[in-house]
Amino acid sequence: MKIEVFGPGCTRCEALEQLVAGVAASEGGNITVEKVRDMAQMMERGIMSVPAIAIDGKLCSTGRIPSKEEIAGWIRTAREAG
Repeated sequence: MKIEVFGPGCTRCEALEQLVAGVAASEGGNITVEKVRDMAQMMERGIMSVPAIAIDGKLCSTGRIPSKEEIAGWIRTAREAG
C-alpha cells in the first residue's frame, strides 16, 4: 500500500506526514508513506488545497488534518479493497 501526503512543506503538511507515518506503523503491514512537494504533481491530481492524502492513488482528504481514526479507517478500507 502506498500513502501519499501532499504539501509544500508547511507546518500543517509536516504534521500530517508525521501523523500518517505513525498510524501506518501502528496498522502494520507493507505500507509506504511518500511526501509529495511538487506543485505540478498536485495540480495534475486536482489537489487545490493542502495538506492532502491519497491511498493507493485514491484521494481521501484535502485541506485539513484528519483524525487518527479516519486515517486508520481509510487504510483498513484500502486493504479490504486491495
